[in-house]
This record gives sequence, structure tokens and C-alpha cells, in this order.
Amino acid sequence: MVRIRVLVVDDHRIFAESLAAALAAEPDVDVSAAGSGPAALRCLERAAAEGRRFDVMLVDADLGTVPGAAGGSVNGALNGAAGGSVNGSGNGMVNGTAAGPGSGSASASASVSGSASASAGGPVQVPVARAVPDHGEVALADGISLVAGVRSVQPSVRTVVLAEKDDPHRAALALQAGASGWVAKDCSLQRLLAVMRGVLRDETHLPPALLTGVLRELTAARKHRTESERLVESLTPREREVLRCMVAGLGRKAVAERLFLSPHTVRTHMQNVLGKLGVHSTLAAVALARRAGVGPVDLVPPLGNVVERGGQLA
Repeated sequence: MVRIRVLVVDDHRIFAESLAAALAAEPDVDVSAAGSGPAALRCLERAAAEGRRFDVMLVDADLGTVPGAAGGSVNGALNGAAGGSVNGSGNGMVNGTAAGPGSGSASASASVSGSASASAGGPVQVPVARAVPDHGEVALADGISLVAGVRSVQPSVRTVVLAEKDDPHRAALALQAGASGWVAKDCSLQRLLAVMRGVLRDETHLPPALLTGVLRELTAARKHRTESERLVESLTPREREVLRCMVAGLGRKAVAERLFLSPHTVRTHMQNVLGKLGVHSTLAAVALARRAGVGPVDLVPPLGNVVERGGQLA
């Protein structure tokens, strides 16, 4: 039997651990949970280093944006699931043991009684990793940002976004970031399992009610991208290089040092870039550049001039 390795990422602890326990009751699923974007990235990195990469990541669309990580509703994806509901029946029990603050992670064992655990032949042990960001580490803004980050470092991992409500705009953003599916948290467990297995077959899953709205959003985004690409193409090679430095967040002085230009010359180039792009600020220019697919310059310092930088998550 081919086993599916799943990582649940949700900062509502009860929901994350309950969903992990319910999934672990499936005979072909191995599951872990993380309570933040940085914790998820460390779980993925550690699993890859140990040769046991995750296959699917289930991530909360509102990760990090709702206070009260210890709270949350237990129903949602678990409610009405075939094989036993964790909420309402009193059968689901989750016991967690937090690690010390220096470790950055914790483990917990989850035991689900009733019919959910009967198929597994006994208590279900669910490894749960919870972490606090390390020094210099910045929490990702939301679940969609995490999807993009995982896509860049581990493209083989299929991601499914779990959402409280249907939102065509955010669903389209999730697909553009690399997600393979968008699922409502109030769906059944069997529906979620079907989506998980579907994305592993390279399928894309969206609720039918979202299809029209998502297609409209993607079409509009493509139009904006085409216009942005046309504007960027009007720049000279040097101006494009300056724009890439702006995308990387470099200031005028840093750009001058990197390109061996005077600050005055860089200022002129930046003004020309803003004028040709039809914007009035660096932030607007960077946003337009990203829509056009313009990436930042490589910030790795040259040999002989190595500067240690604090690690940051994208």
C-alpha cells in the first residue's frame, strides 16, 4: 500500500490536532501538524533531509491572521465525516505536550476513540510539530504566502488550501501561488480525502460554485500581467537592472554600489523607471514588476566580500 504523507498547517490548535487525528485513522495516511508557516517550513525541510518528504500540505487560508491559536472550531472539515465525527460526540481526545521554548517545536499524541480509530486497530499516534519563529525569522503573512514559499523550495509537495468561506479572488491567488486545491473547512472528511488523492494525480480541485469567479479573476490577472509586461519591455537594459534591484528592496546607495554607478545616476534611472511604468512610487513599481514576472537580483554577495545576513522567510 502506497502511503500518503500529509502535513496539516493551522494555527488553531484544536482544529489542527483534531484534523490530524481524523486523517491518521485512515490506513494509508501518515500525518503531522504544524501551527505556523515557519514551523511548517522546518517540518518540510527536516522530512526532506530524512528522505521522507511530505506528499500533501493542507494549509489554513487565514494562517496567522486570526488571533487565538489555542482556540478555534473543531467542526469544519471534520464535521459529518464518514467513519466518525470528532466534534459533538465527545469521542475525540487530543493530548499535547509542548516542548521547551528553546527547542522551537513540540510533539503531541492524539487518541481518537470510537469508529474513527477502530479502522486503525487502536489509538492513533499523531506527531504534531509546533514552533515559535527563530530569531531573525519572520512569520509568513498568510496561508497563500506559505503556499508560494513551499512551491519555491519543494515543488513536488501538493498543497490544498482550507478556507472558512468561498472567496474567488483569494482562491485565484492561491492557484497562482501554486496550490492544487481550495476546500471549504465545513466539507466532509471523505471529500477532503478525495481532494488529497486527486491532487496527487495532478488534478486541480475547486468547489463548483467558485469556478466562474476564479476563471474571471484569472482572466483579469492575465490582462493586468500582459499590460505590465508591455510596460516593462519599454525599459532599457540598464533600467530593467535597476528595477530588479528595486524589487530586491535595495535603496539608491546599495543599487549604486552594486551597479558601480553614482547615486545621482541611479536616481535618474529610478525616475525614468517610474515614468515609463506610469507609477509614482517605488512600491507601485515593484508591484507592477512582480505582475510582469520580474524577479529580484541575486543578493548573494561576491566572493571576498561576504556579509552575514539574518535569515528571512519570503
